Amino acid sequence: MLRLFNIDKSGRLKEQTPPEDQLKQAIAKASWIDAHDASDSERTQLQAFLRTALPESDDVEEIESSARYFTDNTGIHVRSLFLAQSEGRHSTATVAFILQNDRLITLRDGALADFRLLRMRARRGQIEAHSPQELLVMMFEQKVENLADALEDIHRKLEDVSYLVLEEIDSDLENAIDQLAKLEDSNGKIRLCLMDTQRSISFLQRHLRNQPELQETAREIMRDVDTLMSHTTFLFDKINFLMDSTQGFINIAQNKIIKIFSIAAVVFLPPTLVASIYGMNFRYMPELSLRLGYPGALGLMLLAGIAPYWIFKRKGWL
Repeated sequence: MLRLFNIDKSGRLKEQTPPEDQLKQAIAKASWIDAHDASDSERTQLQAFLRTALPESDDVEEIESSARYFTDNTGIHVRSLFLAQSEGRHSTATVAFILQNDRLITLRDGALADFRLLRMRARRGQIEAHSPQELLVMMFEQKVENLADALEDIHRKLEDVSYLVLEEIDSDLENAIDQLAKLEDSNGKIRLCLMDTQRSISFLQRHLRNQPELQETAREIMRDVDTLMSHTTFLFDKINFLMDSTQGFINIAQNKIIKIFSIAAVVFLPPTLVASIYGMNFRYMPELSLRLGYPGALGLMLLAGIAPYWIFKRKGWL
């Protein structure tokens, strides 16, 4: 699907919905072309307009710097990771940006909250941008803000898990481990997006040297990214601490169970020995002819079981 946006005379971003027969003219006039899961016919039209082949999904996902940040006769190319969420878990999706003098083109697969928010703000007339270059920097600025919100959400969830692990009695520690694993995965994906944003902004700064206002905005974005990177490190440390604590508590609980079985085995070992002795089939065993031999053997077994229990209790092992 192709979404077309224009920057009006007042510097406001407005979405355009041209009829099908005027699509080519609208593409030529658009300040921002957002190709979201574009069909084959839409890609063909866009390629004919740009006079170059659009990158395929495999090309967009390449991680080497030379394949993600470069310039050619089409424009400035930036391929950046954005945070996505599906089925309650975070994931990443790569967006390909093509920046030209008079337009910005974005190619992406799947729905992204950052772009959905941009469209909503554009419909309300809340986005002020005077050039495609300013619009691109604004997108990265909003991306960093959304990543910060995601980190704040992880921090709140981590506080809940911390209470569950460290303070709540009879808590479900296996569930806590599952939550910590998801939070660690989300924090790692956010850090990956931040690292990618650092490289993207550094690349753009080299091509925006003649625009001091955008340079200053880019420097502010870099400062925010540095702060958020430090916060992800803090979250990693806290997640690892809670993971180690949870595993420690699980080991303690398991050791208590093993301790009970060990003590029970030791307590019942002496009575078992007495019963084994009098269960032997020898012809001459003096106690067998005693009238009180059977109750005496039972009493001896009872005493042999109570004695170890009393010793353990006296030493504080129970």
